[in-house]
Amino acid sequence: MHYDLLLLGGTVIDGSGAPRVPADVGIADGRIAAIGDLTAAQALRTFDVTGLIVAPGFIDSHAHDDFAVLETPAMPFKALQGVTTVVNGNCGLSLAPLVRQGEVPAPLNLLGDAYRYPTFAAYRAAIDAADPAVNVVAMVGHSTLRVRHMGALDRAATDAEIEAMRADVAQALEEGAIGVSSGTFYPPAAAASEAEIIAVAAPLRERGGVYATHMRDEGDQIVPAIEESLRIGAALKVPVIISHHKLVGQANHGRSAETLALLRQAARHQDLCLDCYPYAASSTMLRPERIALCDRIMITWSAPHPEVSGRDLHDIAAEWACTPHEAAVRLQPGGAVYFIMSEDDVQRILAFPETMVGSDGLSKDARPHPRLWGTFPRVLGHYARDVGLFSLEAAVHKMSGLTALKFGLADRGAVRVGAVADLAIFDAAQVASPATFESPAEPPIGIRHVLLGGRFTVQDGALTGVRGGRYLASALVAAAR
Repeated sequence: MHYDLLLLGGTVIDGSGAPRVPADVGIADGRIAAIGDLTAAQALRTFDVTGLIVAPGFIDSHAHDDFAVLETPAMPFKALQGVTTVVNGNCGLSLAPLVRQGEVPAPLNLLGDAYRYPTFAAYRAAIDAADPAVNVVAMVGHSTLRVRHMGALDRAATDAEIEAMRADVAQALEEGAIGVSSGTFYPPAAAASEAEIIAVAAPLRERGGVYATHMRDEGDQIVPAIEESLRIGAALKVPVIISHHKLVGQANHGRSAETLALLRQAARHQDLCLDCYPYAASSTMLRPERIALCDRIMITWSAPHPEVSGRDLHDIAAEWACTPHEAAVRLQPGGAVYFIMSEDDVQRILAFPETMVGSDGLSKDARPHPRLWGTFPRVLGHYARDVGLFSLEAAVHKMSGLTALKFGLADRGAVRVGAVADLAIFDAAQVASPATFESPAEPPIGIRHVLLGGRFTVQDGALTGVRGGRYLASALVAAAR
């Protein structure tokens, strides 16, 4: 067979968790056509990857790149990490379906202010037109639907409002959404009951998809929050994804042993999984009530005081001669990094077999959390190689094959014959993330080449200008098959 591209001399980690094997990879028409000894084969181009790992392109299971793929289609903060697909619409937040001029309530403003897509089909078409350097799949957000159909958000939805939101979910699934996400932790959905979420997401029962949730609580009440999430998934008869599982506040440090035992037991009779980012600090909208739970709070952005981006809240409060709570109120609307978690919990959750890797990065932040640029190389370099938390094969599985399986992304997340040639090629000895909280926008080290559909989007650690990303359908959703 004559190939378009031959990758010669590499070691394949196929994304399934299986042991690595030395093998060449032949690519034709954007797909993997052969794996094995291909030194005698013919190709339009051969490329030497001796000493490097050839892995599936990474899938960011928890992204907030809804607007970024349109505004910054080169997607350097993801493509340079080896990410070839992002899962958007998390935490109840999606750009569609919503048209809103001017300000939107927090945390919808974490995505930006470009809410101009009246249908999911319009958003999907915009992605394809933007030609981003990553593929995209997305959920429809429950909080977005509440903002679309309700005036006051601090109350339960009426029957008419629930029906309107349910109709939007049905249409979004018909137009390619891969499921529904909720964010009852946040003000726009905090007043929503369990029954409301089940009623709004009811079309999932017929069409399929996933239910992903930023739960009501990740602290003292985390067990009831998990139990509610599992009940919703069971009522809808769809897989449950617990978003960025964590335990916040010193009083709850160590409780991941308890929560993972609960989830392990539930997984015996219910389809579920988690996503997690590899850092002991979170980042989201600035909430003064979180101050007491944190060892430290760093401001990422502030609309009234943009000059304080990157500074500690307590230092700002001392300068202003006020309490940290008063300073936080004065800084709103804004965002923050919260040093609120235990490293032991992070490691225990990351190592859980059903945990996918997701960045949860916020590209609109003036001073983003380093997870935006560093999540995937940090898992490969720090946790797999240096800490030895799991094997490199397990790490790759958590960021490719497992994620493709859980979101129904056929022909992605695998190095196998017939799969789309989305590939990440890296140096296992060197891969690392230099991104820090003080200097977060640092590109990774050791991610040498990235292919999207058989074309190099990254070569020798630099963007090539090639993009070619598209919106992907999910095999889990009947309308998208």
